[in-house]
Amino acid sequence: MTNRHFSPRTISLLVAVLAILLANYACTTSLSVPIDNVEEPAPPAEEQPAAAPEEPVSTFVAPTQSVLAPEAQPTQILPSPVIPETRRLTLEYPPKMKAGAESDVIRLTLEVDELGNVTPTVQVEGNIITGEVIQIPNLYETHFVTAEARIDMAGMDIQPPGAIYEPMTAGQSVKFFWSIRPPDTGLYRGTVWLHLMFVDRLSGEESRMAVSAQIIEIEAVDFFGFSVNVARTSGVVGSIVGGIVGFPFLEDIVKFLVRRKKKK
Repeated sequence: MTNRHFSPRTISLLVAVLAILLANYACTTSLSVPIDNVEEPAPPAEEQPAAAPEEPVSTFVAPTQSVLAPEAQPTQILPSPVIPETRRLTLEYPPKMKAGAESDVIRLTLEVDELGNVTPTVQVEGNIITGEVIQIPNLYETHFVTAEARIDMAGMDIQPPGAIYEPMTAGQSVKFFWSIRPPDTGLYRGTVWLHLMFVDRLSGEESRMAVSAQIIEIEAVDFFGFSVNVARTSGVVGSIVGGIVGFPFLEDIVKFLVRRKKKK
């Protein structure tokens, strides 16, 4: 085996060739990398179109739903005006009664009158009958309607005392009766009241309306049919006559006057 010895010049040449080969290999490797694998820098945060369009969409849909919802509800439509109901109110009472044990009846009737007929003030069998046409709200479908009647008359014995209540329905009449008895002779004045009460079927709210207030007068007489004024006048006259008849020496005075007249 022979030993080969290279000269310094040869070694320098080999090193230069090796360096050239390594440089070519490095360039070839860098050019062979595909372009698709190169990562592009991410855009800045402010340039990214994030969820900016979502805000106007949400704010636009909400008011549209709140505006259209009431239009879809038929209950918001106002009801038509209520047509009033025409009724005839009739009051019957005695203008004169005997004081003491005798009693009589007062009648108040509220009945439907589609024709609007009015009962004039008349006397039937000694009783006074008055009539008038009234208009009341027709709220029977939405309210409970009750009629309230009472008589205010000082000194008169009235049964039942206080107010009387009668429920009302469409097309049905209501009637009230009172038994009265004057304890003493005299003139009794009073008022017959009629109110209507409405109670809402849903809310229970109550309202009250005055319908009529009629003034009546009843004269109470004694057993013989005389009024208190006649009885008082008769009592005064009787007392005067009785006093004259019972005066002492009345007969002697009369005889003296008769004799004096004959002498003349």
